[in-house]
Amino acid sequence: MTESETNQLTPKDFKSDQEVRWCPGCGDHAVLNAVQKALAELGIPREKYAFISGIDCSSRFPYYMNTYGFHSIHGRASAIASGVKIANPELSVWQITGDGDALAIGGNHFIHAVRRNIDINILLFNNEIYGLTKGQYSPTSERGLVTKTSPFGTIEEPFSVGELVIGAKGKFFARTIDSNVPLSTQIYIDAALYKGTSVVEILQNCVIFNDGIHEKVTGREVRDDRTIILRHGQPMVFGKNEDKGLILDGLKLRVVNLGENGYTIENILVHDAMEPNPGIHYMLANMRYPEYPVALGVIRAVPGETYENELCRQIETLRKSSDIKSMDDLMNSGSVWTVD
Repeated sequence: MTESETNQLTPKDFKSDQEVRWCPGCGDHAVLNAVQKALAELGIPREKYAFISGIDCSSRFPYYMNTYGFHSIHGRASAIASGVKIANPELSVWQITGDGDALAIGGNHFIHAVRRNIDINILLFNNEIYGLTKGQYSPTSERGLVTKTSPFGTIEEPFSVGELVIGAKGKFFARTIDSNVPLSTQIYIDAALYKGTSVVEILQNCVIFNDGIHEKVTGREVRDDRTIILRHGQPMVFGKNEDKGLILDGLKLRVVNLGENGYTIENILVHDAMEPNPGIHYMLANMRYPEYPVALGVIRAVPGETYENELCRQIETLRKSSDIKSMDDLMNSGSVWTVD
């Protein structure tokens, strides 16, 4: 496939010849479908993509993509993806990871990739469980969850992915649901077009070890009233009849019903994903049912300089000012001596 052929790409072009070996009903199938749809719309040649994964169920992803890929080691996907992007800035680099892989053993690599704002796209599959190793609680498991490693319920407070990303100076954070393919496809496109580290949290279902963990907000019958899809420049309204909205009440968000107590659309907050101050984005990312709807869509997308661009500029500046232009110059610089 050459660059001249990129306009004819379809989702099928990104499907590899490998059998997809996720459990029937696993949310990963829908994510794979949405990513392939997104890539077909981006118009980038297949040889310009690299998918890097760590170790978890989702990390089989590179096998199923007809692109370059690397199935790496546990917790190190962020480090390897960073290296791939820095070595070849022209590549569109995607990191595939889970809540355990990224936030436990890989937590340090993850937050520093975010902090550096390297232009990689991180898809974080959050099923709130260790599925590959058969059902241990993870860093995002709800407090009190009974698992094989917490038979009496977890006693830990879980990580909030959005809170962690924003706290690590992250400039792009989005959230989606595995089964909402149209929403996910658009978010993946937005993430790919963003210049910098984009983190997309995917509320993903593990049908074997944590089935239905997100159902209380993602279920077909309730999701309109328990989630809100944020769109830049549009009022923050939600509900089956779009009759609810968010306002700022002092220093916190509050849900109001439109048409009650004098509240109209004019009172509702308008989403500004590009606001540099992270305050509102932090609150939106942390909203939890039942007090609030869970925020979906692109929550934060603030422009910023990327690590690899600054690195390339720094190297070029040093190269121009340096007296060393070749390996011979380097070997004959400083203190040298001749052995007769």
